[in-house]
Amino acid sequence: MARTKSDAGAPDATGKKQKKPKKQRWYHQVWSAYQMTRKQDPTVTWVLLGIFVGVLLLAFGIGLVFDAPVYSLVVGLPFALLAAMFTLTRKAEKAAYTQIAGQPGAARAALGTVRGGWTFDDEPVAINPRTQDFVFRGVGRPGVVLVSEGPSHRVQRLLEDERRKTARVLPNVPITLIQCGDEADQVPLPKVARRVQKLKRTLTKPEADQVRKRLRALGGARLPIPKGVDPMRARPDRKGLRGR
Repeated sequence: MARTKSDAGAPDATGKKQKKPKKQRWYHQVWSAYQMTRKQDPTVTWVLLGIFVGVLLLAFGIGLVFDAPVYSLVVGLPFALLAAMFTLTRKAEKAAYTQIAGQPGAARAALGTVRGGWTFDDEPVAINPRTQDFVFRGVGRPGVVLVSEGPSHRVQRLLEDERRKTARVLPNVPITLIQCGDEADQVPLPKVARRVQKLKRTLTKPEADQVRKRLRALGGARLPIPKGVDPMRARPDRKGLRGR
């Protein structure tokens, strides 16, 4: 039976009161993001301080020109904080991708940040158990996207086989192939989500839903991907960084 709000804090079977989970405040999220980033980039503290002080000095200089230095500092303070938080956000994202780089399933974790109506299967649709090469499938208004993870010379055949398999079921739907990796002809892990989001929309929402339904029959690979670090968990909450 589901617990209601009134059940929160009520005694459990052992007679002990269950504690309510603490709500994470925005400053806790900022601190977690900072600690995670500092492990990957020890210089982040000085970078943030430099940006904060630099923006304040710029505001102070503008205030001297207009003979209002104190007012300019007051106005410049929130801009200095915003610049520092924006820098921390970008560095935290980079640190999160650095953490998962090279782990099996890293491409799928990165695709979890894609927005705009895209859906991705949690498990790969094609897998090479010996080499741990994967192909992940997503569906959105641009059609079907197949994203591989592994060296180019190995994943090319996996991608082509999956493309033919998908095309037999959806002959008139665009299918985009993307190789995620560090080779010259591949898309780096931090950029794969943006590459997917830049694809041109060719389907309506009802058509995309029909594509998803038809692809469910194809299923995916039987072996689940190993658990990795999800960038959505490692990266800071943007709303939290803005104090909302």
